[in-house]
This record gives sequence, C-alpha cells and structure tokens, in this order.
Amino acid sequence: MSDAGKKNIIVISGIDTGIGKTVATGLMARWISESGSSVITMKMVQTGCSRISEDILEHRKLSGMPLQEEDAMGLTCPYIFEVPCSPHLAARLDGSSIDPAVITASARQLSETYDYVLVEGVGGLFVPLTDEVSLIDLVAANSWPTILVTGPRLGSINHTLAALDGMKHRGIRLQGLVYNLEGSNETDARIVADSRQVFCRHIKEMNAGSRICDIPSVACTKSYCVDFSPLFK
Repeated sequence: MSDAGKKNIIVISGIDTGIGKTVATGLMARWISESGSSVITMKMVQTGCSRISEDILEHRKLSGMPLQEEDAMGLTCPYIFEVPCSPHLAARLDGSSIDPAVITASARQLSETYDYVLVEGVGGLFVPLTDEVSLIDLVAANSWPTILVTGPRLGSINHTLAALDGMKHRGIRLQGLVYNLEGSNETDARIVADSRQVFCRHIKEMNAGSRICDIPSVACTKSYCVDFSPLFK
C-alpha cells in the first residue's frame, strides 16, 4: 500500500441502509491487514441490538480477526441502542443522547494504535445523529476521507449522485467508491454496467479518478479476498 504506516481514519458510508457497508468494512480490514498494515474497524452507532455491536461482530468474522480489547472497552462502538431506527430517535427512546464528540474521540484514540481506522457509518450520510447534527456534518467537521458504498439496485443512481453532491458541497474528500454486486444476480446486466459507468464519470469530477472497487456476489465467503488497492492508490 502506497501510504502504509500513516495514521488514517476513513469513513465507510453508503447510499442507504442495507447497501453493504458492513461487508465492505470487514473485507477492507482483511485486505489492509494482509497488505501489512495494522487496522481496526469501528461502528459509529449501532441500533437494533444490545451489548455488543452486531456489525462489529460481522467485521471481525469477515476480516478473520478475533474480538479485540478495544471492543470490550466500547471504543469500537461507543453507542448501542435496542430500537432499530434512526440513531437520534433510538437514543431518545433509550432516554439517552449521542454526543458526536465521543465518536470523534474514540476514532482518534484508536488511530494512536492502528495504521488504519475504518469507521462504518449508519444508514446514509444524511442520517441524523442528534436533532442538530447529521452524520455528514460529523464527517465534514473532522475532514475524514470517505468511501461510499453503492450498488446497481433500483434508485441507486439518484441516491449515489445525491450523496456525492453532498460530499462535494461540504468539502469531504472522496476516497473512492465501492460497487457492491451482492444480490445483483437477478438484475439486468445492462443496468449493472450502465450504473457503474455513470458512477465512474461522476467520481472523476471529484478528483477520485478511477478509484472504484467491485465487491462480487461471492465475496461474503471467508475464502474470497477482494482487492481494494484501487481505493488506496
């Protein structure tokens, strides 16, 4: 990796919920580790579960890593709420609240130990963390480079271009785009190809060049390793 050894906090966001952020984050951690750099994953906020983050467990499984000491400390997921809904509402229903500064502090503390901290977001970029602060506000305030996960499903062109436009207007650097093909076997191949071409044109306008990486539909098997080098050129 050309920038191995640097301290990097990178956000993994998506165009919507269920687009494959968790899979992308776990597989990316595996690739970074196998490329010779230390890495840990983090989840900003987890809703719909209790005790330990389900997404952190999935990260560890896909990356081939055991649970870490930082997981037990709560650093890798500072907020967990039981109700499966938007973070700001889940916190309110829990009688609690989210302090974006706590998320920032956790990521920075992890970056003191690891070369890479991959921070998975929740839902899309405009999901509210509080009544005043959305995920995109937190990312912009910290100048964290962001990898956007998308796919060929219906509506993805609109959602992807809207997310890219939001990043552009807030000065968020696009680290690259992940094109998740999981579950796309029944999608018209012409749609799959055309959507990818549309995304390639737009990321070039954001100085991301050809930094796009495909996750094949078989990538969730433990034996498959995705090459994420296009995102780290």
